[in-house]
Amino acid sequence: MKLKVTVDGKTYEVDVEVAEEPQPGPASYMTQPAPVRVPASGAPPPPLAPTPVGDDKVCRSPISGIVVKVSAQPGQSIQPGDILLVLEAMKMETNITAPMAGKVSAVKVAAGDNVQSGQVVVECE
Repeated sequence: MKLKVTVDGKTYEVDVEVAEEPQPGPASYMTQPAPVRVPASGAPPPPLAPTPVGDDKVCRSPISGIVVKVSAQPGQSIQPGDILLVLEAMKMETNITAPMAGKVSAVKVAAGDNVQSGQVVVECE
């Protein structure tokens, strides 16, 4: 069977083999709705999720590692290339630099924290 798949705006034509033919008839399992739990009246509403910040306003860690030093402070003005923090990974230190000019609104990590690749470390205004 041939299918067309679009990835990142590019269309690819792929061949797919069906391992088993689907069996006609009803599904072999039944589902039932889960009971709904309603909080007692007067209960506080659940906390709101933090508002997401646009990717153009954040600095993400390019690697996983441990924060050795944090140079950026909230309210600080930064320029592209300014060192925001230093990460250690595999006994090597890596400077994490500002990708854009702006003002630091929040530093999401502290010295000693473990960070993952892609994690937001600094938010800017």
